Amino acid sequence: MEAYLFIGFRPGNQELYTSLQKMGFLLIFKPTMELPDKTVKGNVDAELVLHTMIQYQNFDKAIIVSGDGDFFCLVEYLVQKNKLLHLFTPNKHYSKLFKPFSGFVIRADQLKGSLELKQKKTGIGGRSKP
Repeated sequence: MEAYLFIGFRPGNQELYTSLQKMGFLLIFKPTMELPDKTVKGNVDAELVLHTMIQYQNFDKAIIVSGDGDFFCLVEYLVQKNKLLHLFTPNKHYSKLFKPFSGFVIRADQLKGSLELKQKKTGIGGRSKP
């Protein structure tokens, strides 16, 4: 199994990129640009769609991690070809365009309890066991 991460490249973030690669992600970089309000934009939508279509014959199922309606045509196509496993969204505020694909949607906010690190209480001054 391969996990691709499409991410804007910023000088100075090499430690982050190295860490992600050590976790097993295959990084696909996009140049970034700084907007007048000093926010940084690295739009990766086209890269995700293009890369998915290039790799189409090389995977059985895809998991798309986004709630952005810009990916509607990709999700629709993958469903038609029986290639979509899940559409992983951050919360309930994902695009209404995905309503026909609600059976594929998994919301990260609903998994919070099972994904967060829980520390054991010792009962001694509120300290936690390692």
